Amino acid sequence: MELDKIEILLEKYFDGETTSAEEKELKDYFASSNVASSLEQYQPLFGYFSQAKQEQFKSVIPLKTKKRTIASWISIAAAVVVLLGVGTFTFMNYNDTKSQDLGTYDDPEVAFRETQKALALISEHVNTGIESVGYINEYEQSKNKIFKK
Repeated sequence: MELDKIEILLEKYFDGETTSAEEKELKDYFASSNVASSLEQYQPLFGYFSQAKQEQFKSVIPLKTKKRTIASWISIAAAVVVLLGVGTFTFMNYNDTKSQDLGTYDDPEVAFRETQKALALISEHVNTGIESVGYINEYEQSKNKIFKK
């Protein structure tokens, strides 16, 4: 009768349907010395579970502590100095847009004269660029005469 019960419990165990009490009953049965010869093949399985449960980790794990060296403190200090320098530079060079002269004119005649001055300056630089293009055209013509395409 007990053998049939153990076989039913084994079947339930391998299907994953046993309770904790039933699993304990199986472990106790296979830990005893009177195991049926047909079920001896399962004895190492349940013996391993009880043995593994008693194992404990006894090795010591060395923990490495982080020590800050002088070089790391110097790099931290350098980063702080750079941040303070950038902050100070930004603060000192910040101009309020209300006090900034944007080049606006109230008198239209003065604005017209200033615009003519700016356009004359731009025209002068554009003309210089056009003269340079003339030199390139001359070079191109001379090259074509020499190499006769």
